[in-house]
Amino acid sequence: MYEKKPWLKFYDKHVPDHIEYPRTTMYNAVLQTAEKYPNSIAYDFMGYESTYTQMIKEIDQCAKALASLGLNKGDRMTISMPTTPQGIICFYAINKIGAVASMIHPLSPPNQIEFFLNLSNSSFMLTIDKVFPNVEKVMESTPLKMVILTQLGPEGMNIPENPKIQWWKYIMANYYSEIPKIERDPDDMVVILYSGGTTGVPKGIMLSNYNFITEGTQVATWMNLSDKDSALAILPIFHGFGLGVCVNAVFMGGGKSILVPSFTPDQVAELINTKKPNLIFGVPTLFEALNRNSTFQNTNLSFLKAAFCGADTLPRTTKEKFEEICRKNGSNVQLREGYGLTEAVTGICAMPLGEYREGSIGIPFPDMMMKIVELGTTKEVPIGQEGELCIHGPAVMLGYLNKPEETAKTLKKHEDGKIWLHTGDIATMDEDGFFYFKIRLKRMIKSSGFNVYPAQVEDILYKHSDVLEACVIGVPDEKQVEIVKAFVVLKDPNKESKEMEKNLITHCNENLIKWSCPREIEFSKQLPKTLVGKIDFKQLEEQEKERLKTAGKYYGE
Repeated sequence: MYEKKPWLKFYDKHVPDHIEYPRTTMYNAVLQTAEKYPNSIAYDFMGYESTYTQMIKEIDQCAKALASLGLNKGDRMTISMPTTPQGIICFYAINKIGAVASMIHPLSPPNQIEFFLNLSNSSFMLTIDKVFPNVEKVMESTPLKMVILTQLGPEGMNIPENPKIQWWKYIMANYYSEIPKIERDPDDMVVILYSGGTTGVPKGIMLSNYNFITEGTQVATWMNLSDKDSALAILPIFHGFGLGVCVNAVFMGGGKSILVPSFTPDQVAELINTKKPNLIFGVPTLFEALNRNSTFQNTNLSFLKAAFCGADTLPRTTKEKFEEICRKNGSNVQLREGYGLTEAVTGICAMPLGEYREGSIGIPFPDMMMKIVELGTTKEVPIGQEGELCIHGPAVMLGYLNKPEETAKTLKKHEDGKIWLHTGDIATMDEDGFFYFKIRLKRMIKSSGFNVYPAQVEDILYKHSDVLEACVIGVPDEKQVEIVKAFVVLKDPNKESKEMEKNLITHCNENLIKWSCPREIEFSKQLPKTLVGKIDFKQLEEQEKERLKTAGKYYGE
């Protein structure tokens, strides 16, 4: 069925079946954009705007400086920065040299920094001065030879002089040696991003120039991006969604990326009001926060062209509220779901601008293919049947860094001779080729022999007028293997009570089959979030596991 690509007939008029991608480096791809739109704004950072011509000059200067300091083709450099010009300029400069960029969270604790530096074998690092104390603690137990520091804001840290430390401002003003012309295979690894690893060891995801160029070009084409467009880069650059869509894809199309280093809902609402980006990309918790923000509720939104939500399941109530606010403020934008994963850079599937299907994550981008197979096999399932979602196409990763066995489990050759990425996500496909995400395979709850999908239960809880946030997990149980437990944040915490718990369980019983209903509801003032703002169900699972072990009631493995 997938070979027929039934989704092609739903492509918007400006989207082709196939795109010719440049077989080059990311730096050269951005350089081509700069040649096409030299005077257009590439990025806006806290009111400072840089044209594409100026940005290329900054990237070139950074590349010369890094080469002068000893960064060579094939070397690894860690970028541990929020979404700032320095992080982005350095990212493309590393690429120009032919080195590899490893992207990590700037607030990583020392033991994680040590882990990432050693896994990536990074000899260079760029980070903020205020983070340096964490780096300093582990420098001697890593391959680091050079740390470049930059400061954000007027007050910097007083860092003692050290031959292994350079300052961004200094190297951008004082290093001018030319770098040799470097030949680079577009399929070589040039970026390492990391899997979540909330309760396990994070995996390094190896991505090539071609991965980034194809994914970025697909997004830019899907959005019909040009130099007239602008997007809020709210998601961080250490995450595929932030780096791949909000920055690189925008640059592939010649648009403006509005860089947001850290944010609160109030700041995002104010930026939407003042900067008027016509593209907004975010995770469900961001859109939920905007829905409750009075500035956003009263902003003229007639400039909005599209809003896309990814990285987690979008509650229907969040979507409907967002669209209602948009309609009241002059925009007919629909909040559309997309789908992606870091193993394919990020988004590789989305709802077309001219079509909408309730609950669907959309259709594959040009040159990407998707299909559903029986769990644990490579056999395609009939239309409408649930199975594991598999992806093939030019955005699919090279593999996991230093983990050939994990790579072999995830990238598999099927009967058609193609290499398919097994996502570990349960989904279905309808006869028109629209895909519907159900649940991450590892998140499915087995209760009394039945499959329970937490997202389905959460969706029902969100429909209750008193619920602000909800997260559902499976709790090990001696008789039923697992029982369903919900963690809930109420709009009014004063309503927390046994009576409210009964009320919510009754609400679920009225809308779900018996074994899907929570047996217990625990109220919380807030739910833990991952680094990109998703509700962190893994952390809740770990907390519950520890609680049961302490009580002597744990029946898991």
